[in-house]
Amino acid sequence: MMGSTPIPKHHELKPYNLAVAGHDGTMCDSQGELFIKPCTDQELQFYRTANESHQAFADLMPVFMGELELNDSTSVRDLDEQLPAVSEILSKETKEEIIKFSKEQAAEAAAQSPAPSADRQWTEKAKSKKIETNKSVVLENSAYGYTRPNIMDAKLGKRLWADDAPKAKQERFDIITKETTNGSHGFRIAGMRVYKGSTNPDELDEQDYKVYDKHYGRLEVNADNIVEAMRKFIFNPQAGIDEELGKIIAGLFLNDLRRIEEVLASEESRMYSASLLFTFEGDGNALRAALDRTRADMLGEQYKKQDGPYTPGLSASRVDSGIEMDDEGQMVFPINTAISQNMILANLAQAPGFQDTQLIADSDADSISGSSNGDIPRIYSLKLIDFAHAEWTPGQGPDENALFGVRSLIKIFEQLADD
Repeated sequence: MMGSTPIPKHHELKPYNLAVAGHDGTMCDSQGELFIKPCTDQELQFYRTANESHQAFADLMPVFMGELELNDSTSVRDLDEQLPAVSEILSKETKEEIIKFSKEQAAEAAAQSPAPSADRQWTEKAKSKKIETNKSVVLENSAYGYTRPNIMDAKLGKRLWADDAPKAKQERFDIITKETTNGSHGFRIAGMRVYKGSTNPDELDEQDYKVYDKHYGRLEVNADNIVEAMRKFIFNPQAGIDEELGKIIAGLFLNDLRRIEEVLASEESRMYSASLLFTFEGDGNALRAALDRTRADMLGEQYKKQDGPYTPGLSASRVDSGIEMDDEGQMVFPINTAISQNMILANLAQAPGFQDTQLIADSDADSISGSSNGDIPRIYSLKLIDFAHAEWTPGQGPDENALFGVRSLIKIFEQLADD
């Protein structure tokens, strides 16, 4: 994937502008494929150990490309050693620009940070949300490959602070829990970006997104309206996301949430202020085209199985994500027997050739392309993120604090998929 993208220049490396919550100082290239995030030693260690010995858990996380540790003497050779996964893909010029830009970000964060106090193990910033560190984790960007990605950050947990948090932070976070759905549901909406999420143009940004900042989940969303708030994220007629498409997306997220529940219940870990990052194609025409393309590709793979040895193709990632083909060539989104019928895309259930389908009849080439490099356009993604206060805890059982939020989300998405 990454090798087909033009190499970015220094001025093209930029702060990541799709974040709906979290810390400042994150970066991506102009195409958005690489996501470079300043992080703590604890978070880096959690990524390492997940990928080394907790593969089921690692599958829930963004793809871990490696880590960067930058200082005044860091060279391109150092970067090659630290990032073997991308060392042959990125040019020397690009690596030099990444080093330069990362150092500038770290220097700016350090300049804005207050002097640390002896009793403060959680570094708190006075005016900046940038982490004071010269280390970064390099991830595959979960929002890459969409025409108009809708993004929501759901902050997990009823308890939001780790054992080493200072007393003042514990008290402040406990107030947030008491006043938000972190208390009633074990999660809150930390932020959302919704393509054409309003009929009022004044509420949309220059890219036709309605942005819900952290205050939305803290001040406007409560136990009584949380389901309706989640509906705003998915169902958007102004963007072409009607009830049919919305239910499909809700069902896909539900399928992944059930998998997340299964994995977390089988692991012994603790995460505080971790999040679930929901992403899906927010342009209705592009989403319909992506679903249609996926069905066609799956049918092609079925023919390969019939005609000769099977070689996984472009649809493999869709199958792994919970989209399957039945024996009659129908594309099925398996959730559970009670709502599985809602997860069958009826107008994709035609015979091979799908001459009668109308999914992309009204779509134009630009709106359905999904990405600039010819890859299959993406449909959705659900990833567990933010591990600054995460650790493995053998002998202590599953993380019921995080599972409380996951199970609440399952109940909500059951409603959204079956309304």
